[in-house]
Order: sequence, then structure tokens, then C-alpha cells
Amino acid sequence: MSDLRLALLQCESRPGDVAVNMQRLDDACREAAAAGAHLLVTPEMFLTGYNIGGAAAAALAEDTHGVRVKAVAAVARRHGIAIVFGHPERDRRGAVTNAAVCVDAGGQLLGGYRKTHLFGDLDRGMFSAGAADETPFDFRGWKIGMLICYDVEFPENARRLALLGADLIVVPTANMAGFDFVARQLVPTRAYENQVFVAYANFCGQEAGLAYGGLSCVAAPDGAVLARGDRHSSLLLADLKKDALSQARKRLGHLDACRAGREPEP
Repeated sequence: MSDLRLALLQCESRPGDVAVNMQRLDDACREAAAAGAHLLVTPEMFLTGYNIGGAAAAALAEDTHGVRVKAVAAVARRHGIAIVFGHPERDRRGAVTNAAVCVDAGGQLLGGYRKTHLFGDLDRGMFSAGAADETPFDFRGWKIGMLICYDVEFPENARRLALLGADLIVVPTANMAGFDFVARQLVPTRAYENQVFVAYANFCGQEAGLAYGGLSCVAAPDGAVLARGDRHSSLLLADLKKDALSQARKRLGHLDACRAGREPEP
């Protein structure tokens, strides 16, 4: 496992304009790759906008190997950087889900995830819940797991990925103003209690009546915050050190001590 340079895109949402969002992704990948980043993470539903309504989400939903995934793969190849992005996806049953997808620098699909915890009527009016059966995938010697926004607020989701061997959990999000506790306290706590890196990429600004909180961040396995956005558009960079994982796991040891799913001691 080599060290990993991570980029987070914090930006305003552009609902419904996939072409504009693809260009913004291309620009962000160019900047991140020039800064030496290996992986760029975008906010939740980045390619289509988040608060777009059920009809638009259904009309824009594609399958796992749809046109948008292929277009993002071309961007990844052009700039030589892996990408995690969000968009509406149609599963094998035909249900519309809130998905995150990762393609590598060669444009190959590495992994996908469908949001399991739907936030209020807003999410439930657009999406069906995922099954939470995705496992971490390999990237440059790292095991990466994915969650989406509200999912990270339930500790069992991050713990499940950590117990499956995740070193990094990426969290595309559309967290609103008034919920700063999640970015400021909860994300570092998830990193600390599981001895993993957690990368939380949020929108900022306004979208269809929603005000987003920004504050995108990267937290280390000891809970330290390595990068933190403000309320404005930015590209954040963080260096993830492999030694930080082993040191935190040795010093803190939560995963070794965790008894979840184990037989009780006599």
C-alpha cells in the first residue's frame, strides 16, 4: 500500500444540467491531477443535482454501465485520475436509487454503492433504498468503502465497512445548513472509532430551496482533520499516509476489541 493523495470537490449544485456538470467534473479533474491527486470525490448526485424531484430522477436514471458512467470514464482516462461521483441509477428491479460510482484512472469501473438510509420525504420521493451489500474495493493497495450522506450518521454502516477491511470510506453528500455537527464532529468520530480515513464531500450554496452547509472534510484514523472546506466552492487536497492507519490501529484497537458478530466470551 502506497500513500494516497485525495481531492474533494466542494461546489454548488447545478440541478438538471448534466452537460454543465460534466464540464465542471472535467475542470476539477484537470486541477486535481495537476496537484498530484490519485482520486477525486464529488458531492452526492453531482452529475444531475440532488433536489430534482422524483420525475426528473426517474427520467435521468441509468443502469450501472450507462452513458454517464462511460462519459466519466473518458474524463478519468483523459486526466489520469480516479473519480467517485454521484447520480441516479436504476437497479436490476427497475427501481431508482441514489448511487455513487468509482472509476479508476484507466476508466475501469471499480465499485458502486446505493444509498441505504433515505433522508425524509425528499429522498423517499425520489429513490428506493439500497441493500447495503456492497463490499470495499481495491484501489492502489487501499480498500475503499462508500457511503452516501445520511448513511454516515448511522454508526453500523461505517463499522460494517471497517470490519470488511476498509481503509478509507468516501462519502458523497448533500448535507444542509443547520447540520454542521455531522461534518465537524461526527465524521471525525467515525474515523476515530473505526481507525479508517473518512472523506466527506459536500455541496455549498443554494439549490431549489435548499441551503447546503459545505464544510467538506477528510478525517484521519485518529480523528484528526486533515482538510476542511468552508462555505464556498473549493478543491480540497489531503495526503493519506499508510503509516497513520497502522499506528492508529495499534494504539486504539477498536476493531480488534469489537465483539459485534462474535460469540460471547464464557
